[in-house]
Amino acid sequence: MKKKNIGNLVIIGLVLLNILLWTVFPPINDGRPHFIRAYVGEVIGSSMIILMAAGFFLTTRAKWAEAYFGGLDKMYMTHKRVNTSAFLLIFVHILVVPIATEFRLGNYLAILAFAGILTIVLLTLSPRIPLLSKLTNASYEQWKKIHRYIGIFYVIGFVHSLFVNGLSALVAFSYVQAVFVFGLLCYLYTEIFSRFTKKFLPYTVSGVRHLNGSTTEVTLTAKKERLSHQPGQFLFVRFPGERALDESHPFSISSAPGEADIRLTIKACGDFTRELFQNLRPGMDATLDGAYGLFQYQLGGPKQIWVAGGIGITPFLSFIRNSKLEREIDFYYTVRTRQEALFLDEIEAAAQGNPRFRAFVRFSLESGSLTGDEIVKNAGENFRDRDVYMCGPLGMLNAYSEKFQALGLAAEQIHFEEFNFR
Repeated sequence: MKKKNIGNLVIIGLVLLNILLWTVFPPINDGRPHFIRAYVGEVIGSSMIILMAAGFFLTTRAKWAEAYFGGLDKMYMTHKRVNTSAFLLIFVHILVVPIATEFRLGNYLAILAFAGILTIVLLTLSPRIPLLSKLTNASYEQWKKIHRYIGIFYVIGFVHSLFVNGLSALVAFSYVQAVFVFGLLCYLYTEIFSRFTKKFLPYTVSGVRHLNGSTTEVTLTAKKERLSHQPGQFLFVRFPGERALDESHPFSISSAPGEADIRLTIKACGDFTRELFQNLRPGMDATLDGAYGLFQYQLGGPKQIWVAGGIGITPFLSFIRNSKLEREIDFYYTVRTRQEALFLDEIEAAAQGNPRFRAFVRFSLESGSLTGDEIVKNAGENFRDRDVYMCGPLGMLNAYSEKFQALGLAAEQIHFEEFNFR
């Protein structure tokens, strides 16, 4: 079993254990109407609580847990999946459980919890659905602030189970109660206590350079302790001196570990990054949290292929700037136009200074899109011996992954940062 799969298997195991406990220690049939429906509804509702608790744990950014999921970016994707599953189970729970003719406090709490969670989920989806986007006009930053309150509805949902005429299943309920408390503690840690216990490093913005009409290189200098990182990792940064920028956002580190300063290469593609492009100035304060992620080429084999699409170049800049390029590397960088390309001089210098580093830059509007067949052809007969590292748009990652696996490359040899989770 791969270590990076253990985290997901544990979450699945927690849900299966819940079902097992309800099966082995079933509630007593008290003769109520629709007993089976109530029984199944309890199992579904408690599974939903367990999934939400797992979601709250994943948002704590526990560094020790990264190895068991494949990196923090993968943890966030698991977070998205478990929360989606929990949300769908809410609907199943509502459809299955018998509706009481006389409403009690628990029923009203259930309605409140469902309405709150549904509202937050719709705000989450609104940027991706044109109709919802027009109705809510909610940005990512606004959703992020509202999303913090989901823990309140998590608590209300659990309390609801205490005030309905539930079934008596002491063992299963005790297990669910313990998992609920764990999830609540994770939520409180993330939203309240982490600011006092986590190590946030104070930095100063020492340089702001616009590389083109939408991309900024930000240089950060440590006030005291420097952030330690590996090539390809990312960090969370906020700028407390500017209200619009005082929100923690993740960005890949584009500087090498040995550099005195931290460099970030950021494209203006959202409210926060557009504000950063327009208003970030040298001398402003910055607060860093990190570094995170396991997108690290030094964990791979001696022969590698790197593929960067657009602003997905950022982790590869850290790779290239790292002085220990002791691999045989084919590096592909694809952008639409020459104007969008970043740091071509550094890429060319790295290729000239290291015969084992071959660089292929593609301007898709001039030469057409880069294909998987071209990458495989250039790699030659040893293609199946390569580790592939990719960062870029999700469509690009999926297309190349499918192509490479169809040609015999094992899934374990394909590594990519979940660019989409940001």
